[in-house]
Amino acid sequence: MGIIIGIDVGISTTKIVGLRDGKPTAPIRITAADPVTSLYGAFGKYLYDNNIALSEVEHVMLTGVGAGYVKNDVYGVATSRCDEFIADALGARYESNIDHAIVISMGTGTSFVMCKGNEMSHVGGIGIGGGTLQGLSRICLGTSDINQISELALQGNLKNVNLLIGDISAQPLPGLPMEATASIFARAKSDTSKEDVAAGIIGMVLQTIGSASVLAAQGTGCRDMVLIGNLTLLPQCKDIFPPLEKLYNVRFHIPKYSEFCTAIGAALAYNTSNVKLK
Repeated sequence: MGIIIGIDVGISTTKIVGLRDGKPTAPIRITAADPVTSLYGAFGKYLYDNNIALSEVEHVMLTGVGAGYVKNDVYGVATSRCDEFIADALGARYESNIDHAIVISMGTGTSFVMCKGNEMSHVGGIGIGGGTLQGLSRICLGTSDINQISELALQGNLKNVNLLIGDISAQPLPGLPMEATASIFARAKSDTSKEDVAAGIIGMVLQTIGSASVLAAQGTGCRDMVLIGNLTLLPQCKDIFPPLEKLYNVRFHIPKYSEFCTAIGAALAYNTSNVKLK
């Protein structure tokens, strides 16, 4: 059996992974001005970097919002398309080894997919994600560079911008510890430092996603949340999600290749015929 290539095509960024003997290898990402350029650039670089001949590729599986711009087979190799929500769930399930979970895909916005064995359902989403982080930072900080924003945030303090339960109550409220957030940005002032603003923006985006994922899981009995997508690379994840685990009695998981789970899922979909999306 040849190599199965999974490609998650974004508007400007493409992620690609090869599936050899059922195992993903050497995922990479490429950024270009448009999805077609990004896709073909990523494909060529992947083959070159891994010393793979085109004849070794059995099939290409495309997913992502940019996949619709690619009408033909990629480099003449048989090419199919996979629903993005199925790709999210398959990749997250494979990488986390968790069979029953809410898969939280943190991209420009955020989607929630329930994965329970081979039954998968898109349970909703919110318009809060990486696009929100970049847009607010562009307005408030004069930059949309994620790395720069993250570095600023590491020097900031959420307590300088957020109002906590302990700030408004002399004792914990039912189910809400003193350190829980009562209101995001409620303590911000006109002269709040850029570092604190950056910390507040990232904290707001991640807290909102975390809380929304818990609401998405209500009534399902699911306590495991698998986080995938570019925002999982933010170092602030390790500070934001553990308190939410304690608050809501859930578990947030970030797999090793969280950034590439959708591409991995697309490749896995080639040999998965019994998966259903409700």
